[in-house]
Amino acid sequence: MSDEQTTDLRAAAAELHAAGLCVLPIKADGSKAPTVRSWTPYKVQRSTPADHDQWFGGGRPGGIAVIYGAVSGGVEMLEFEGLAVREGVLDEVNEIMEASGLGEVWTAIRTGWATESPSGGIHYRVRVDGAPVPPNTKLASRLAEEHEYTPEERQRVAEKPGARIVRVLVETRGEGGYGLVEPSGGTVHASGRPYLRIAGGPGTIPTVSADEMDAVRLACRMVDALPKAETPKSAPAAARPPLPGGGVRPGEDFEQRATWEEILDGVFRPIRSAGGTTYWGWADGTRGPKATTGRDPAADRLYVFTTSSEFQAEVPYTKFGAYALLRHGGDHKAAAAELRRQGYGSEPERRRLTPARPVETWSDGSAALDPAFEPEEGEAPERHLQAVPDRPELDITNEADGIDGILALMAAGRLPDLYKRSTGPCWVHRDDLGDPVVHQLATDNLRAYLADHVTTFTVRRDAEGVPTEARELLMPKSCGTILGRKDWPLPLLRGIITSPVVRPDGTLVTAPGYDRATGLFLAPRVPVRRLQPTVTTESLERAKEIVLGQVLVDFPWVAASDRAHFMAALLTPILRPYFHGPTPMTVITATAPGSGKSLLKDMLAYCYGVADTAWPENDTELRKSITTQLYTTGSPVVAFDNLPNGYVIRSSVLSALLTSETWGDRILGATGKVVMRNDRVWIATGNGLRTSADNGRRVMWARLDPDCPNPDQRDGFTIGDLRPWLRNNASTLVAALVTLVRAWLAAGAPLIRTRKGDYSEWATLMAGLLGYLGVDGFNADAGNALDQDDELAEWTAFLEMWDEQLGRDPVAVGRVIAGLPEHVPRLRDGEAPSAKQLGLWLKSREGRYFGTHKVVRVYDSHKKQNLWRVAQAADRGTGTHEA
Repeated sequence: MSDEQTTDLRAAAAELHAAGLCVLPIKADGSKAPTVRSWTPYKVQRSTPADHDQWFGGGRPGGIAVIYGAVSGGVEMLEFEGLAVREGVLDEVNEIMEASGLGEVWTAIRTGWATESPSGGIHYRVRVDGAPVPPNTKLASRLAEEHEYTPEERQRVAEKPGARIVRVLVETRGEGGYGLVEPSGGTVHASGRPYLRIAGGPGTIPTVSADEMDAVRLACRMVDALPKAETPKSAPAAARPPLPGGGVRPGEDFEQRATWEEILDGVFRPIRSAGGTTYWGWADGTRGPKATTGRDPAADRLYVFTTSSEFQAEVPYTKFGAYALLRHGGDHKAAAAELRRQGYGSEPERRRLTPARPVETWSDGSAALDPAFEPEEGEAPERHLQAVPDRPELDITNEADGIDGILALMAAGRLPDLYKRSTGPCWVHRDDLGDPVVHQLATDNLRAYLADHVTTFTVRRDAEGVPTEARELLMPKSCGTILGRKDWPLPLLRGIITSPVVRPDGTLVTAPGYDRATGLFLAPRVPVRRLQPTVTTESLERAKEIVLGQVLVDFPWVAASDRAHFMAALLTPILRPYFHGPTPMTVITATAPGSGKSLLKDMLAYCYGVADTAWPENDTELRKSITTQLYTTGSPVVAFDNLPNGYVIRSSVLSALLTSETWGDRILGATGKVVMRNDRVWIATGNGLRTSADNGRRVMWARLDPDCPNPDQRDGFTIGDLRPWLRNNASTLVAALVTLVRAWLAAGAPLIRTRKGDYSEWATLMAGLLGYLGVDGFNADAGNALDQDDELAEWTAFLEMWDEQLGRDPVAVGRVIAGLPEHVPRLRDGEAPSAKQLGLWLKSREGRYFGTHKVVRVYDSHKKQNLWRVAQAADRGTGTHEA
């Protein structure tokens, strides 16, 4: 006890009151509890001398305490427990204060008013200036050793083995808290020992700024032995397995090689080291210590006690965790990647994908046609499949590199069955009926294709830093970017063929699949048979016997020309790549149902495949139908089947189609226009069909007339029922047709010059082929066009009657109508035209011959009107007609 300390509680209360402190009486039973029933009011209102007289007068036994906080003028008590004094914690704090620039403040605190507690602890009081006093706070603690356990604590551990028994080392008494002061003694404390004043007194409590007091508290926290546990924010997950092959993670390598000075440079600076512990303050050297390193001998960790830094207070940070927070915002993955670039760690072996399954694709085949070849028993009539030996692998971690990689695979020919047209990449597949279909790729299609044919992956580093390949499909936006190009390094698909065909150089395409020489894709309708090295006379005669002597012999052709024209249609798919220019439509018509029209169409279907389409109601729908067939189907023959009985084929759209080598149109649902090769054989079927004049010049007629009732009941055909025969022998028929073409080619491909307008090249070639085969009648019905062309017949008769009855002098249109009421061409409803309508008809047909007559316009300048006359042509052997 100091000389200034008194044992008179009433006098002590007066001293404390004079210093502005709020006093509280304490029981003398060792409980340290106030004697007043409720002392809460004294937390906000200071006790008075009258209260002191009542509590401490008359020499009553008891103790005295001070309530800290605002009620006592902002006073806070800093308490070092006796355990902290005995274990040197107070000495360590003294050294920290001195080393961190807080020596002067700490000296003022230690000498201002210091009390020794009965347990040997030291209490210091401080008046805080500039901020409210914080509530009671534990600043430093440690785990209790087993020999320190009380009986109650031993029982607690027995009931909860994981329980932590803690001993407080340093704490504060702040706002709303109280602490006993001298001269409390005797039975007031359980030990029976008094509180002793060892320095200063209530009147010499030092005033310390709030910032300085924060620094003092932080210095006391640094001796805490119970910091918070590590978190994912402060360190990566612990207990990670070692890397394969003895590899070292960048973070682990950094942990061994880096120093705290390098990591904390610019944030903290070391201010003192004691044993293995280093104390750190702000880099500018102000406001005392803020952190420690090396406190834990088992693991060097950074403990930051201030809440004013990037770090979480009182949480241990590894070197790597601190680096990740300061340099990469706590992103350990990014931090590890950067350290790896700086040379930390060893590159672990990449974890590769498991091998992908082989992908099956069509073989490029070399099967060919041989009339004598028969498939072996059990041989499937399909293209053989083979596995791609090396499925490409592609790293698409970077989108741009992934796109370049796909284009490189295209250029290297490593993407099977993928082709291009002017509108983009496409593939060929068969529909439910086995017919080939060209499918233009959209984003989803390309993505699905690449999923089947390319092993695409991204490389990711897991939490351990191991690069791992993860299966990943190309992103839809990347597929869209590829499809959005103007060109692609893919084979150009010029068309689909379903049988062997003749290349422009006269050689034959026989291998199923893509033919690079022509850009054609052979998807055989029937098994392709093998070819003999040369066509012998015997094989030619056998082929002619199959086609002409068996298959076509029993059809009721009207004339030889009808058989020849169908024969031309049957051979054209094989010769289509061999010549340029359009081909006419083949119109298969008959006098009655059951005559064999459908059988002729089925013959084409079994050999090549036929895309059937209904005859549209108008030209707009006809255009859409044509575009659909050319754009999507692969069948080389397109049929407008079963037109109405007696229908007159009259269409400007059809006229344009049949005279053009290409066809352009807008695809439904798209904004751009596509241009396609018009390389199909077009046919139409129906009973009693006829054509208009324009369409009549663009067709070849194949007419049937059984000349009997119930023609469908006919029997006794050479090969029996044709359809069952075709199901079993279509490959034989194709073989025979190819043999006929090969024989003609081997003979030098002789031609017979034939003039047929836009179709002259095709007609010349076909006339030569049929002539070589001894098939008569090709184009022999050219002079009989009047029979199938209603418009030609009608206008021919009209002009002949005009010449006969009105003469050849110019007359007005009204005179023509009045003079030839029974012969004037009719409107579609059968009514006679008006003078204006007939005048327009005459203008549109001026100079055109109908038979041997044409109309000539003569302008009457006096009457200011057009007059018309008939002129007759004369052939003078010059090859031209003259009026």
